[in-house]
Order: sequence, then C-alpha cells, then structure tokens
Amino acid sequence: MKIKFFLLLSAALLLLCGGCAQSSQGNNEILDNYPYEPDTPAPVAHEGVFVSEHGKMTFSGDGENVVIDFDEELASLTGLPRGEHEAVYVFLSGNLPPHGSYPVRYDTAHELQITANGNSVVIDMGLAAENGSTGTTGVDTVTPERIPMLFHNDSGFFDVEFLKEAE
Repeated sequence: MKIKFFLLLSAALLLLCGGCAQSSQGNNEILDNYPYEPDTPAPVAHEGVFVSEHGKMTFSGDGENVVIDFDEELASLTGLPRGEHEAVYVFLSGNLPPHGSYPVRYDTAHELQITANGNSVVIDMGLAAENGSTGTTGVDTVTPERIPMLFHNDSGFFDVEFLKEAE
C-alpha cells in the first residue's frame, strides 16, 4: 500500500512539474504572472516629450514607438546613435534566471530595451544615491513623468533622468 501511494504521489509530482516546465517555456505563458500587482490596471503608456540634460525622448503613446535624440555622451553610455532617430522600446523585468528578461509594465521594470537603426541595447532603469554609492532599480523608479537611466562607472552610480515636459 505504501509503495502504491508513493508511486501515485511521484506521478502526480511529475505531472505537476511537467506542467510548470511547459508553461515556462511557452512564448507568453510565463507573462501571466505580470504585472506584479495583477489587481491593478497597467499604467498608460508614456506619451509626449521627456527631456534630460543629455537629450530627449518623444513617446508616441502606443507603448512601442519613440524618437530618441541623444547627445554624444549619452550615445556613448548607451551604445545608441547620437542625434534624432526613430526607435522601438520595451520595458523589461531584469534578468530572471533561468529565462532572462521579460516585457513588463514600466512601473515594475528594471530595464529598458531600445532598438534604433538595427542596434538594440538594454539599459538599467533606476536612481542613484546623491553621493553615487548605491543605485535603486525596479518597482516605481519609472513613473508616468520620469524615466531614469542608471549607469555605473569607477566612481560609482549615476543616473540620467528624463522628465516629462509640461504640455
């Protein structure tokens, strides 16, 4: 009797684990867990002009298209082209082993992927401490009015904040 129970329990666990593996390997099934707060509506996509001391990003409001206009310094930091270029973007979860980054709503994003002129880069989203000793990424660093890019160099963390222009 104990052996039958053990075999039945083992079979049930195998079926359950097999179902987990199947859903995590599907194209969009794993995204069923996003956003992190499923009872709240997703925020409206960015729309309008967001400016920083290193350029601007003009969002169309469709959640996909943006026109970037970066100066030489920001272009160098991001690996994107200098000047004005049409691009597409998606906010990402950050590296979640074993599958990597997934598209998420921006208020839970850790990364921003921008693709312009066939060049696709992933930029950390976050805010640096005033003294540059630490950086904060993730939940609520990106808002409807702010998109902060977080960078790290030998002297610490620093951010480039894009703030929405008043209409």
